[in-house]
Amino acid sequence: MALRNAVMAALLEGEASGYDLAKAFDATVANFWMSTPQQLYRELERMEAEGLVTARVVEQERRPNKRLFSLTEAGREAVRAYTAEPPGRPAVIRDELLVKVQCVDAGDIEAVRRAITERMEWATAKLARYERLRQRLLAGRSEEAYFAEAERIGPYLTLLRGMSFERENLQWGDMALRRLDQRTAALASTAGSSADHCRERD
Repeated sequence: MALRNAVMAALLEGEASGYDLAKAFDATVANFWMSTPQQLYRELERMEAEGLVTARVVEQERRPNKRLFSLTEAGREAVRAYTAEPPGRPAVIRDELLVKVQCVDAGDIEAVRRAITERMEWATAKLARYERLRQRLLAGRSEEAYFAEAERIGPYLTLLRGMSFERENLQWGDMALRRLDQRTAALASTAGSSADHCRERD
């Protein structure tokens, strides 16, 4: 998927400056597509040159003027065309933490354990942020009412997928830590038994 498709998805929320879009990008589509602010700015320039977005200048006192971007009709047509295309192959996991876990039996168990714990803390923080966004989207409504009344339901559906992903990260992390603790205890017990056996022979 091209970055511009994620940018167009974010701009469906309404016009935004590059700075605001970078922040909104983190809150709206970051659970399924990551990008740096620099990449966003470059893509906005290309999209403007191609007529997919338009920009208007807003003058500000004591601050630099800012440009607000919005989708053009050509941009909205590009969104329609994009959604009509079959999606690409499902994403594959490329996660360095899992490579470390794969090596844990020959590596530093405690270091890997700390890395898993940090990942769980990260997932917990993201879940809290997603939950705050979910409550803002619901605005006091039940989910059923939201799906029946909201102008757009796509952002909520993708948010639920992001929340599900982070919950699974926490479940896996909890299981992995328990198994590593069991392995550490078993290794310590085996080492202790070997030492006792050696002393008995001496």
